[in-house]
Amino acid sequence: MATSAAPEALAAFPNSAALDAALAKSAAGAAALFAGDDPYAPSPPVSSAIKAKIASKVEACSHVKSAPGAAPTGRATREERKAYVDGLAAALSGARPRKRAKAAAAAAAAEPAAEKPSHVVSYDATSGALVTTGGANPTAAATGAKAGGGKLVVPTRRPPPPVPQPTWHAPWKLAAVASGHLGWVRCVAFEPRNEWFVTGGADRTIKVWDLAKCGAGAEGGLKLTLTGHINAIRGLAVSPRTTYMFSAGEDKKVLCWDLETNKVVRHYHGHLSGVYCLGLHPTLDLLMTGGRDSCVRCWDIRTSKQVMMLGGHTSTIGAVECCATDPQVVTGSHDCTIRLWDLAAGKTRATLTHHKKAIRALCCAPFEDSFVSAAADNLKKWQRKDGSFLRNLQGHRAVLNACAVNADGVLASAGDDGSLRLWDYRTGYGFQDLRTVAQPGSLECEAGIYDCKFDKSGTRLITCEADKTIKIWKEDDGADPESHPVDMKSWTKECRRLTRY
Repeated sequence: MATSAAPEALAAFPNSAALDAALAKSAAGAAALFAGDDPYAPSPPVSSAIKAKIASKVEACSHVKSAPGAAPTGRATREERKAYVDGLAAALSGARPRKRAKAAAAAAAAEPAAEKPSHVVSYDATSGALVTTGGANPTAAATGAKAGGGKLVVPTRRPPPPVPQPTWHAPWKLAAVASGHLGWVRCVAFEPRNEWFVTGGADRTIKVWDLAKCGAGAEGGLKLTLTGHINAIRGLAVSPRTTYMFSAGEDKKVLCWDLETNKVVRHYHGHLSGVYCLGLHPTLDLLMTGGRDSCVRCWDIRTSKQVMMLGGHTSTIGAVECCATDPQVVTGSHDCTIRLWDLAAGKTRATLTHHKKAIRALCCAPFEDSFVSAAADNLKKWQRKDGSFLRNLQGHRAVLNACAVNADGVLASAGDDGSLRLWDYRTGYGFQDLRTVAQPGSLECEAGIYDCKFDKSGTRLITCEADKTIKIWKEDDGADPESHPVDMKSWTKECRRLTRY
C-alpha cells in the first residue's frame, strides 16, 4: 500500500520547555528570539505578517464544519479564534532551525536526558491542514490540538463537492433500418397513440410509416406518401387533440394536413424566408414557427391567422419548444442566444448568452422543469423557469443537429459526423457513445444525423440521417448493471476536472 509523503516541517522544538520559551519570547517580539545570534544572519520573520495570513485563513474557514473525528478547532467564537491565531503565529514566527537563545538552550539542558519529545508544526499538502506532532502540547488551549499531537483543522482549500451518482441505463443498439426517401431525411414526428410516425426530407415528400413493422424490420412499413411542398421539409408536428398534421419547409410554406382526407386544408402565409422549425402548444390552439426571417410567428390553428410575432433574435431561428407553463415558448437561434418568451405579453422574459455557436436544437424534459440546448460547442442544461444555467454536457466533436429526452431520463444527442451519444439526463453522465454507419452505396460523409426523437413509450429512438434512411434504436434487453456497470472512476475524474467552456 502506498503511503503519503511526510509533511514538510516548518518548526521543530527539542522539548516542551523550549517551546514554552519560544512562546514567551515571541510575546516580546520576534527579534528577541534571535538575541545573541550571528549579526549577519537573515532577519527573523515578522510575527504580524504571519498572524495576518493565519487570521485570514481562519476567518475564511470559520464557518466550515470539521470532518467527523477531527480534532476540535477552537474557532467557535471570536475570542477563541484570536487566541488560536496568536498562539500559532507566535510558534511559527520564532521556530527556525537556527541558533537558539541562551535561555532556551539552558532550559533544554535542564530537561531530563531520557525524555526528549519533539514538537513539530508542519503543513500537510494532502489534506491542506497544519499539523502538530510530538509530546504534551502546551498550546492546546490556544490551537485546539489534541494532547500528544494531532491535526489542526485549518483547511487551506475547500473539499471537492460530492460526485452525483448516475442512474443506471441499459445500453442501446441498432434494431432496424427503413429506407424510402430519395433525399436527406430532415425531421420526424410521432402520432399520439404511437401507432405510426411521419418523416420529411429533402425530396419534398412526407412519408407515413407503421411503427411496429419498421421496428421489427418487416416489409410494408411505408404506408403513405404526401406531396405539397416544393422544397426541403424541415419541421413536422402531429396534433394530439385534432386530426391535423403540420409541416414547414424551406419554400416559406406552413401547411395544415387533414389526416382523414390526406389533403392540405390550411395555409399559413407570412414568413419571408425558409421555415426551419415549428412547435404546437400543448393546451392552446396555437402553432409556433421560426425560420430564416429571425422571428417566431404565432398562428391560430383554426383561422390560419397570425396572432403575434415574437421578434428579438438577430439571426435564423433554429429551434422552438412550447410548454404549458411559463415561459410557454423557448427559442434557440443561430445568433448563439436562447430566449424565454412571455406569451401573454409578447415579450422576452430572459435571454441566455452562454453558447458560443449557433443553437440548432432544444428539448424539454417531460418530468421536470428544465430543458437542454444543443450547439456546435456542447450541450447545456437550463432551468426553464428563470433560465438559470445548470451544467455542461461535453463529448461531441461536431455540429449538433438534434437532441431528445424520454420519461426514463435518457438524453440522446446527434451530430453531423454521425455520432450519437446517450446521457443520464439528471446528472449529465454519458453512458454510451454510438456511431451510425452509412448504408452501402453512400459516401462516408453522408453519415450525418439531422433529427432524432423518442417514441411515445420512450423505448425506441428514431434517427433521420443523411444517407436517406431512417434508423430505429432499442435498448439491449440482455444488459444489466453487472454486465454494463457505471464507470465511476472516469465519471469522478470528469466531475473534478476544471474546464473552460
